Amino acid sequence: MELLLVLPMLAFFILLALFGLVLRRAGRFVAQTRDAERFRRQVGDLAGRAESSLAELSARIDALRRGQLGADAVADDLNATLDAVARYADEARDLHPPTDGFQIRDEIVTELERSARAIEMIEHGRAIQASARRGGREIEAQTAIKRGYLNVLHAREAIAEHARAASALRPGGGSRRFQRRSA
Repeated sequence: MELLLVLPMLAFFILLALFGLVLRRAGRFVAQTRDAERFRRQVGDLAGRAESSLAELSARIDALRRGQLGADAVADDLNATLDAVARYADEARDLHPPTDGFQIRDEIVTELERSARAIEMIEHGRAIQASARRGGREIEAQTAIKRGYLNVLHAREAIAEHARAASALRPGGGSRRFQRRSA
């Protein structure tokens, strides 16, 4: 008679343990999904704001390069964008990515720092252009502005690429545990 009571209780506890294990794994998967989605959203927002700031600056610098604007006309734009890019880099450093997102976060920070250096180079060229009229310094100014401009363009493209990579992240660190095996 005792065996009839023990076997159902043992089966109940085994089922309870298995149910607990399934719930724990499901909870972990939900948390990983939530973290990946939060990271995707944060990177998309940050990349959009950085693109907007750098695109506006690029248009102004292109006008400067073509002689449509004076050197003093873009000084405030350079300072404002440099400040914004520094804030974006700090914000990117504070992101908490999922396991597969650390490299993306670090590369976004690197590209934002690259764009800051490019803006500083443009400012250097702009300052030379504002103070020197013609001659060897004018060529140096144009070269610095053009190099900085191209680096800003490349940083914009790289940030957009990293944002696309972040949007492709999947929860669980790319685990193949729940994926179908290919033959």
